[in-house]
Amino acid sequence: MELGKLGVWVGMDRMTAAAGAAFAKRVEAWGYGALWLPESRGRNALVHSAWLLANTQNLVVATGIANIYARDPMAMANGQRALAEQSAARFLLGLGVSHVPSVEGLRGHTYGKPVTTMRSYLDAMKAAPYGAPEPPERPLTILAALGPRMLALSASHADGSHPYNVTPEHTHEARQIMGPGKLLCPEVWVLLETDAAKARALGRQALANYMRLDNYVNNWRRLGFSDSDFAGGGSDRFIDENVAWGDEDKIRARLEQHWDAGADHICIQSISPDGSRKPDEKALALLAPGG
Repeated sequence: MELGKLGVWVGMDRMTAAAGAAFAKRVEAWGYGALWLPESRGRNALVHSAWLLANTQNLVVATGIANIYARDPMAMANGQRALAEQSAARFLLGLGVSHVPSVEGLRGHTYGKPVTTMRSYLDAMKAAPYGAPEPPERPLTILAALGPRMLALSASHADGSHPYNVTPEHTHEARQIMGPGKLLCPEVWVLLETDAAKARALGRQALANYMRLDNYVNNWRRLGFSDSDFAGGGSDRFIDENVAWGDEDKIRARLEQHWDAGADHICIQSISPDGSRKPDEKALALLAPGG
């Protein structure tokens, strides 16, 4: 799998299938190695991955993440194998335990202990039988991981991790915990906006929902942020460390900090300067590996 050093993370449920395919082709043409998509209230992430893979030639399609409560381990493992076989190994499966409101409130499941639940799920995936042609190479699985125990599980039971809403400091700590030889693929917010007041306001808007979720807040606390940083939508320091905003050079410098800290691949999620939920294609084109 040729993942490359840089990918694009984007929510695609507001795009039609045709628009999503066209966007994926543009991401591929810009030179990005991978396109990452989440799973929440919209499309099934594996189903949409099949569509995007069928409409691209070399781009890796990765889930960031596929919710383990959305399908049983055999369905997940065999969907992964099928997508890897159909696409000549261009599918990367990112798995996650999601969050209590999504699992219990939305899906009606019981939210188990994250690390224990994930370990059992991965063991069941490994044991799942498969009666179709195998992919050309072993498909890779990475985990949405923030805390030390899930990061350690990413190294012992998977092929790496996909931390979300993280700083370069977290990337450094993740690499120390995981050790060498495992994929470390953090998500990084980027915003092509040089006005500090506008950039921070848009950053607060982008991070607002995540600041209501314990998994992220607990991780930010581990990184040294406190209640004062969470007040009022986030302190300037909090926003500045979690959102790479500014001109092209400033954003690229932040990405370099993650690579220097041990990241193998960074998936950037753009914030639009107009406040819309659409990806900022100007920024994505500018920051592309071939840009």
